[in-house]
Amino acid sequence: MDVTSATASVTMTTNPLIGRYISDLKATLDLLSTAEIDTVIDLLHAARMSKHTIFIVGNGGSASTASHFMCDLAKNTQRPDMPHFRVVALTDNMASFSAYANDEGYDQVFARQLEVLIRPNDIVIAISASGNSPNVLNAIELANQSEARTIGFTGFDGGKLRQIAQNSIHVPSNCIEQVEDIHLMLEHLICTALKQPA
Repeated sequence: MDVTSATASVTMTTNPLIGRYISDLKATLDLLSTAEIDTVIDLLHAARMSKHTIFIVGNGGSASTASHFMCDLAKNTQRPDMPHFRVVALTDNMASFSAYANDEGYDQVFARQLEVLIRPNDIVIAISASGNSPNVLNAIELANQSEARTIGFTGFDGGKLRQIAQNSIHVPSNCIEQVEDIHLMLEHLICTALKQPA
């Protein structure tokens, strides 16, 4: 069988879900607000230059994105002519995380960590597909009360997070897998923009 025949054979037997998933993902990407993304890039750049701290929170797959975002901001944006990012993923210290969850409730795992660390003009990024996770919302409410800047990464209808975060990037999709795909893509896009020369 030559290469052309092999390719045709694979194409004809491919599960239709694959093509549908990819086309839906492309359609959702086209609906993203580049203005929202640009605003977040500007906020993070300002925090970098003023040496304010960025805190990132999320649950489940969004916790993984929070950790990934922290790693990329801390390492992959380094430039000799600019300060390094001060960034903390509040998902990553399992001793603190589980102590607060056990003693004070899962809805307090981020807010209780934040309350001793947050300063005015720091940034809290909350990643939540539904926008309705109580522990994420409590962190944003505390940050707002502390005169920090707040950013939500949301999906579906944005939930309460889209309403209470001062800034947000909304992924207009009801497919959780694709919302999480795009949240990860967004953090890569943002970090790429932040490491480019001005």
